[in-house]
Amino acid sequence: MKDVYPFIINLQLFAEGDTGEKTEKATPRRREEARHKGQVFKSADLNAAVIMLAGCVSAYLTFPMTVASLHEFTALYLLDRSLMDFSNQYVYHMMVEAFLVMGKITLPIILATFVSALLITYLQVGVVFSGEVLTPKLERLNPWEGFKRIFSKRALVELTKSLIKVVVTSYIVYTVLNKYFYIFPRFVDMELRDTLVVLSKIVIEMALKVGVAFIIVGVLDYIYQWYEYEKSLKMSKYDIKQEYKQTEGDPLVKSRQKQIQREAAMRRMMAEVPGADVVITNPTHFAVALQYKIDVMEAPLVIAKGQDFIALKIREVAQENGVMVVENPPLARGLYYTTEIGDLVPEELYQAVAEILAFVYRQKQVY
Repeated sequence: MKDVYPFIINLQLFAEGDTGEKTEKATPRRREEARHKGQVFKSADLNAAVIMLAGCVSAYLTFPMTVASLHEFTALYLLDRSLMDFSNQYVYHMMVEAFLVMGKITLPIILATFVSALLITYLQVGVVFSGEVLTPKLERLNPWEGFKRIFSKRALVELTKSLIKVVVTSYIVYTVLNKYFYIFPRFVDMELRDTLVVLSKIVIEMALKVGVAFIIVGVLDYIYQWYEYEKSLKMSKYDIKQEYKQTEGDPLVKSRQKQIQREAAMRRMMAEVPGADVVITNPTHFAVALQYKIDVMEAPLVIAKGQDFIALKIREVAQENGVMVVENPPLARGLYYTTEIGDLVPEELYQAVAEILAFVYRQKQVY
């Protein structure tokens, strides 16, 4: 046998160590720590698509108001104020009114994009405050690490997404321009306002179609980001075991602590046995030590109890200290199962216990 198996390997050594294989799902504590560090997943493409689509929709809805505002401003300065002197005050008022008009036009679009950006970010990430992501990391200055990031799988995915967006955008622009190609020669005979209306509708149609296409790309990117995030959070069995030790404590240490607590409780209990008036036994399987002080206690008090080995120890301590041991199997079992240490004897056992105490007191008087 020695020639066949020249050595033996303890496989438990491999089970206890960290194999490095991240095969287990992340625990709630692992997710909480990652979130605390600002490590959350979101799709920047989905954010950009929603913001662009919200801006296009708001621009489309406010377009009549935009045209009316520009028409009023142009008519005001070309017709009503064309004969006024061109002075510093004139330029000042014109700039103020121009800024007010631009604010009136752009404010709905800015609000729509701002609200949509907050909403889509909240839906993806929730509320996260972490300054750890702002902490400078020296490894980012490492050229080799930068080189690996450039040629990593994530960089390849980002390049693929960019190419898809370029192709989709080019196709949408081509189809929309081809759809309205017939109308471009007619711009020569149109008024400026009608030309702007048609051009704006063409641009908004392009933007809406591109926005919808980008949202589809963003949803796919969101799924991919979720997959990569879950993969990055995976843990090995060793990691889970170490986390359990940190949160719940080492099982060996906890077992030792419980053992020490049990031993201390037994020592305290055994220290009370010499003060007992009587120990009632089974005779070997159960032992219950009772103490009764007539002036202080309403009923006899259980100061120690045990089964098997502990019962034997209680008998030994009682005999060493001159405490009388009385065999009464039914009463010993009844006291053991119906009381805890520090409890008074229940009323239904008063009669049986009183008889035993009376017998003990008579024996003490005889001796």
